[in-house]
Amino acid sequence: MKTIRITGKGRLKIRPDTTRITMTLEGVCPEYGEALHRSASDTEALRELLSGFGFARSDVKTLHFGVDTEYEDFEENGRWTRRFVGYRYRHAMKADFPSDNDRLGRILYALTACPAKPELRISYTVRDPEAAKDALLAEAVKDARAKAAVLTDAAGVALKEIQSIECAREEIDFTVRPMNGTFMAAKCRAAGTEDASLDVDIEPDDVDVSDTVTVVWEIG
Repeated sequence: MKTIRITGKGRLKIRPDTTRITMTLEGVCPEYGEALHRSASDTEALRELLSGFGFARSDVKTLHFGVDTEYEDFEENGRWTRRFVGYRYRHAMKADFPSDNDRLGRILYALTACPAKPELRISYTVRDPEAAKDALLAEAVKDARAKAAVLTDAAGVALKEIQSIECAREEIDFTVRPMNGTFMAAKCRAAGTEDASLDVDIEPDDVDVSDTVTVVWEIG
């Protein structure tokens, strides 16, 4: 049986519809138990704060958590050495919500004023990445079929049944990050009122993604 093997590429530009706030709590405590306690206390404070903006506890998801020993270098009697400082905890979390700059501004103002002082990052993604992946694969198969049709027509052979389809199986990142680095509280409006907010005017670019599939057809 004669076959033709074609790799098709699908590419889509998708408008992000979901805002993601990444919050990182970090600190150093002299005792391991104290580090765990402070991390848990600050995390609870963040969850309680976000509940006031319509987030359920399950909406605040952990991306990473860890406690590591912390040392510092110092000079003593003309020699540099290290000494134990304590235990550094680091808890990174995310909260996603339908994109809304007004809501984002109110949330950011509250977070920047929070005593826990989380490090903040803002990114944008799509609510239904699986649907986007399906559409991307469909485009890749269409591209493969179009290429196969051109080649078989030029060769004077017929394109018959599909024998196999292989996906690239690569991880696709549906995230755009228009702000480099951590968020800086720059401009406030209505501070000290219930409508306290940060001025946020962000229009993220489309998510540009691609994927490939390899299709094998019988020809004759």
